[in-house]
Amino acid sequence: MVQKRVTSVKLAMEKLEHFLELGGTKKDITLLVISGIALIVSIFDLVPLPFDASWAAIILCGIPIILEAVIGLITAFDIKADVLVSLALIASVCIGEDFAAGEVAFIMQFGGLLEELTVARARAGIEKLVHLTPQTARVILGGEETAVPAEAVRVGDLLRVLPGETIPVDGEIVSGQTSVNQSVMTVESLPVDKGVGDEVSSGTVNQFGAFEMKATKVGENSSIQRMIRLVQSADAGKAKIVRLADRWAAWIVVIALTAAALT
Repeated sequence: MVQKRVTSVKLAMEKLEHFLELGGTKKDITLLVISGIALIVSIFDLVPLPFDASWAAIILCGIPIILEAVIGLITAFDIKADVLVSLALIASVCIGEDFAAGEVAFIMQFGGLLEELTVARARAGIEKLVHLTPQTARVILGGEETAVPAEAVRVGDLLRVLPGETIPVDGEIVSGQTSVNQSVMTVESLPVDKGVGDEVSSGTVNQFGAFEMKATKVGENSSIQRMIRLVQSADAGKAKIVRLADRWAAWIVVIALTAAALT
């Protein structure tokens, strides 16, 4: 019976969490704009209202924070800064500091939005790099050209790259001349001229002439794959920092509550 109740509560919390996520970033921005306007109206007393306008920020920004704190506590006993912020919001309302409660809720949600946008941008960058990863290569074997998967190319293989194609692996041009768009690697706006003996990188685009190249770095060692790993590792590094901050936040919450009780 107890297990069934626990399961039911967790299911309810999951549904509530899904409900809070509805609307995504557009909803969050809309709520923040409304809350910001409400706080301005409250601090400058611009519009005569029967209640403090900062209540709009408390409801739109503060209630989601409290609900997320409750969800974290019930589903995973996750004590984060949200718990302390929720207590601060409730305490501020109880002592009549409505503007302070609305201000804290607005700042916390604004910070959360910036974090979401940063993570989304990093993920979009990874997806773009993955999309730029070449899928096939033209390998020259015995004088004949054969299309093979890019991951099947080996160091020392002779490849042909036609105009408009993405260079499949890192290599050195052995015949032909061209211009290569290297913006994905170097952010250069203009194509760079390449000739015999010059190095070319995977993920860059052959602009004009056809050329033949010898593969020097393939698979996970290619430039495009190394860049993807760097972006992924940077994103993972931020995630570790966030986890570390949350772990210390749990102790901060306990210390703050203990100090408040002793006081």
